[in-house]
Amino acid sequence: MAIAISLCLAAGCNTSGCLENQNSIPLAGFYSSSTLTAISIDSVAIGGVGAPRDSLLSTGATAISQLYLPFRATDSSTSYFFRYISQGLNYDFLVDTITFTYDTHLYFASEECGAMYRYYITEMTHTTHLIDSVAITDSLVTNLDVERIKIFFRTANPDEEEEEETEEEPSQGDDYSEDDTEE
Repeated sequence: MAIAISLCLAAGCNTSGCLENQNSIPLAGFYSSSTLTAISIDSVAIGGVGAPRDSLLSTGATAISQLYLPFRATDSSTSYFFRYISQGLNYDFLVDTITFTYDTHLYFASEECGAMYRYYITEMTHTTHLIDSVAITDSLVTNLDVERIKIFFRTANPDEEEEEETEEEPSQGDDYSEDDTEE
């Protein structure tokens, strides 16, 4: 028995099992495109496009600032929809989509942890209704709990921003028409 314990200690046996996350799922964070700061979004239903069964990842009922977007290991791309369910934005033509194209690689982590998939994001496309832009901070998706995707939402109406920038005090000088003059 002492020999078995000695061999186990020498070989680095670990009886606690694999404590690391065994899934490689990219974490996406939400940001304002105008301030570049982290935001929480609500009233946005998020789900997988063409996914089997219920693919709804967020109902939009509660505010979230980050969300895991799992990739399909058997496909080379996965798409997500962002349906705005707040009043005034709940139209089919305002649904945004993000599509990730990637290479899937099987990775052997250890004897205890086993194998897991790693993804290399090779391309990303998105619509721009309320999503302004999407940034990939690291194209290698591993089992580390790190935000790799930043989704920037338009948080102010562009027309309102332009009006604020061009709004000036009215001139007291020569701004009159001929109809304003007395004859």
